[in-house]
Amino acid sequence: FACRGAACYRLAGPGGPFRVFRSQLPRRNDTYPEEPPPEEPPPGPAPAPPRRLGSGAALCRVCGCLGPRCCGRCRRAAYCGPEHQALDWRRGHRRSCGQHAAGDDLANAIPEHNEFLFPEYEILIEPEEPEFPADSTDDEQGAEDTSKDAKEQEELGAAGTAAFQSLDEETLEAMAKHETAEEKIFQMFKKRVAAEPEQIIRYCRGGEGPLWVSGENRPEEKDIPNCVCGAKRIFEFQIMPQLLNHLQVDSLGESIDWGTLVVYTCADSCGGESEYLEEFIWKQDYSMGCT
Repeated sequence: FACRGAACYRLAGPGGPFRVFRSQLPRRNDTYPEEPPPEEPPPGPAPAPPRRLGSGAALCRVCGCLGPRCCGRCRRAAYCGPEHQALDWRRGHRRSCGQHAAGDDLANAIPEHNEFLFPEYEILIEPEEPEFPADSTDDEQGAEDTSKDAKEQEELGAAGTAAFQSLDEETLEAMAKHETAEEKIFQMFKKRVAAEPEQIIRYCRGGEGPLWVSGENRPEEKDIPNCVCGAKRIFEFQIMPQLLNHLQVDSLGESIDWGTLVVYTCADSCGGESEYLEEFIWKQDYSMGCT
């Protein structure tokens, strides 16, 4: 869950405008069918989005979670609680309540609340491919790019000489070392992501650590609190900045932003079948030296 307010994203570190929750349902549960849906859609026109899943569980019209509460007027619109019922009422249910016939699919569809929810997409999961050496074509292209970059750097260097003349040698040396380290980390990040530039999540529970965008603002072990059960939390997955392209939150002013969001979860996977447990999320921003 994330705040839509851009001002909340100015600070990196733990928590901030994010909350992450874990729920572990067994294969047989009261919410989702035991068997996954078919990969190929059935022939004919696509059905309207259902309010009820195959198991028959009523879902909240706003967020899609279990909806044990229903509208007292039409007795058909389900909600997870009074807050989402009030929100849906203000956003249009007051006008459509009770106007549809019992078998009308439009009455059972989950409405869009773009001011409250992010767009919904399907996530395709694939393993990361191993790295392969670039072919000759890439080498030639790389040589051209290097030539262009050299010219650009030369022009920028000439333009910025005057600005750096006022700085002493010690300050310049410290800046050069810092920028070099940050550039290396950021270039490693871009190279790793380049194989699948559309990736929005990297998952690796208990194995390789996160792919950081910067050497700054990384959590130490003491910064990651233990789970409520007492077990340590370990890295499970990270959310990539490419997701921002799909959330439809850009504006002419400020917008929500991050470099990467790293999620740590209970190493013992504690908890029951139907409860949500809050886990730990760390927000890392791009370094000022990253380009």
